[in-house]
Amino acid sequence: MEKIILASSSPRRIELLKKYNLNPVVVKAEIQEKTTEGERPEQIAMALAFEKASWVSNKFNNGEIIIGADTIVVFKDEILGKPKDEEDAFRMLKALSGNEHCVITGICVIKANTNLKVIDYESTLVKFRELTDEIILNYIHTKEPIDKAGAYGIQGFGEILVEKINGCYSNVVGLPIGKLDNILDKYFNISML
Repeated sequence: MEKIILASSSPRRIELLKKYNLNPVVVKAEIQEKTTEGERPEQIAMALAFEKASWVSNKFNNGEIIIGADTIVVFKDEILGKPKDEEDAFRMLKALSGNEHCVITGICVIKANTNLKVIDYESTLVKFRELTDEIILNYIHTKEPIDKAGAYGIQGFGEILVEKINGCYSNVVGLPIGKLDNILDKYFNISML
């Protein structure tokens, strides 16, 4: 099997790939995460995933498979990135309380030193239960929200905030495994199982 390179240092993405014995080499893409006014969230997520995978693919030239991903949380047309601080995390979680939001992960797979690249995205609807200020503050005190888009991690303590999801669970974690397996199988002849 070709060597798998993950263009991300996200512990969650690494864990998801290791679960399927892909054991990726991790190379963090050093890109400026910029967005263009008027771009749809799906376009932003795919563009950032492509930038990450492209940046990393320039470091390889033996047909390695580079996987780039970018996850964004969208609530009422606002993109909720990683909170700046605890106050920002509180603001985000308060807004999401009792409401539905969308988690979008852009994904890009590139075969190094070829013209083969596939860019796609996955979207999942997540509904939070009604949260008291006390629950929000207790969650913030776990320190989990600080490095997460939308200020929560569904795979950790954050699952207690979620009432239901509609769509791919692993997408909310940060890497849509079903979509990735489909891309790897269809275009790169790699099966994750």
